Amino acid sequence: MTDLLYQTDAYLQEFAAQVVAQVEGGVVLDRTAFYPGGGGQPNDVGTLTAVSHTYPITKVAKVNGQVVHFIDGDLPPVGTAVTGHLDWTRRYQLMRTHTAMHILCGVVWRDYGAQVTGGNMDPLQGRMDFEFETMRQELVAEIEAAVNREVAAARDVRVQILPREEAFQIPDLIRTKINLLPEGIREVRTVELVGLDLQADGGTHVANTREVGAMHIVNYKSKGKINKRIYVELEA
Repeated sequence: MTDLLYQTDAYLQEFAAQVVAQVEGGVVLDRTAFYPGGGGQPNDVGTLTAVSHTYPITKVAKVNGQVVHFIDGDLPPVGTAVTGHLDWTRRYQLMRTHTAMHILCGVVWRDYGAQVTGGNMDPLQGRMDFEFETMRQELVAEIEAAVNREVAAARDVRVQILPREEAFQIPDLIRTKINLLPEGIREVRTVELVGLDLQADGGTHVANTREVGAMHIVNYKSKGKINKRIYVELEA
């Protein structure tokens, strides 16, 4: 199994690893800081270097339970020692965006009791769907003001990996309409915005809400009778 370095250190930009397997179009490493995508957060990209050769990582994904680093071109042989380099600008923007989505989710849950029905993100922008019957400009303005107060509150972001049984003792751990955690997962990674939000989550986040920066709700739409979509953008 690959040691998933990003789960405990989201700020790791470079790491040493070894190629342990080749698959079609990519390689598996013994350890990685590349996030393979999931939970609405896109995968990381970057490079692997071995001696004087650089391998561009165009995609990272979980395939049959393995984290595969897809490479444009020849693959490094099994046993090769490599150094991974993340596209840090992109990763950090995604970290800010993912934490922004948790701020939005935390505020909407706390203030309105609305569950999340879906979501997705790209660097510095994202959208989230909630169980609202109605959505109006005044409500959107209230939410935008509230999320920016939480950014300014400089709340610490804490990550823990807990046994499944312990994690599910936490009230409201799953904020999505459908529990997406398979029964076979014995450990649950939680992300807490201290004093605001605590959820099961596998993605990468900043260490404090102040790093998110100003959040702007740029649009909203009705996606059904009780399904409203909110679009958020962050400043570069």
